[in-house]
Parts: sequence; structure tokens; C-alpha cells
Amino acid sequence: MMDIIKTGTSDIPLTKNGQKMISILGPKVAGPGRLIDPTLLSGVMISPRIRARKTFELLFASSEIKPELHIDERVREWTYGDYEGLLVHEVAEIRRKKGLPSGENGWDIWVDGCEGGESVQQMSDRADEAVKAVKEIHRAWFEDPSRNDNDKGGDVLIVSHGHFSRIFLARWLGLSLDRGQLFVLDPGGVCVGQYYHDLKHTAVGAMNLGVL
Repeated sequence: MMDIIKTGTSDIPLTKNGQKMISILGPKVAGPGRLIDPTLLSGVMISPRIRARKTFELLFASSEIKPELHIDERVREWTYGDYEGLLVHEVAEIRRKKGLPSGENGWDIWVDGCEGGESVQQMSDRADEAVKAVKEIHRAWFEDPSRNDNDKGGDVLIVSHGHFSRIFLARWLGLSLDRGQLFVLDPGGVCVGQYYHDLKHTAVGAMNLGVL
């Protein structure tokens, strides 16, 4: 586990490097006829954090058609609670002094969760709510009696954060939350969730598209 600072509820801005990355990524993947086609979006779920909202803005900056921004608390980052803004080794030391059970490296968020924040179960439940919402949008589009077989659409765009995105992918596939750590999601990478055969069978079609 990398010893990095945990920022979930802290409303820090998107870094200059992040802004540059998304500004380059946007014209490649977002816009009519591209991977993220605003004309095909039936749903938009954006984390309330300012860095996520800026990502959404820059993503469509060069697109003539821009989707409406919809903030959704269900896709916010893990609430780190008492561990907000701390390095991993600092959290591990706090837990050691309290005699709390700890996973690998003194603290494993995928097992231990966060004191004063969201537990593993709470995080899994919230991701499930987001998955359910996406599936409901898909089902409504596919079952729309006015839809023609050749119609395209029904896409849902989510702009979120590292931990949540990995957990969402795990729960999308019906895997336990801790399996999310098996997915390596690069900053600015685009992932595609899809189905095979029918809406009951979920799959991941692509990961980290557009990463420079």
C-alpha cells in the first residue's frame, strides 16, 4: 500500500497536472461521435467534490454539445472520517495505539474501513445504490416502447474518485468490495461497464481508456 494522503470529503481543487490531463483527454473521448457522446447520455452522476465537477467541465470543454451536470452523493469518495488528510502510516499508528485490529501494513481500508467515517459495509451499500441507479436507467431506456431497434443511447456517465470507482466496478460485477483493490484505475482513465447477453449479466468492457 502506498503511503498517500487520504482526501475524501476535503474539497481540494483539481491539480494543475490534473487539469492539463483532462484538457488533453476531453477532445479525444468526449463529444458527439466519441466514446462519451453527450447525445447518448441518459444519466449523469457527478461527485459533489469540486475536483470532480472541474473534471466534468473540462471533459466537455471542446464539445459543441455539453450534458447537464447532475451532482450525486452516491458517487462521492469514501468518507475517511477520522483518517481524512492522514498518511497511511499515520492511520496505522493511531490504530496501533488504540489496539484496533488491523489488516496489512497496520491498516487496510478494504478490511478495516474508517473510524468516524464509512465502514466497509456502508461503502459497499452506497456503491450498490449507485449500481442500482445505473441499472434502472439502462432498463428504462431498453424497455422504452417508443425506442427503435436501431436507436442508440442509454449511456450513464459517472465522474468519481479512486476508491469509489474501484468499489463500483467490483459491485457492478457482483464481487465483494475488497475485490476492488484488484483494479488499477489510472487518474483520468475512462472505464466502460457493459452487459453480455442481457441486463442480468454485467461486464467490464474497457479500463483506463485515453490515459496518456
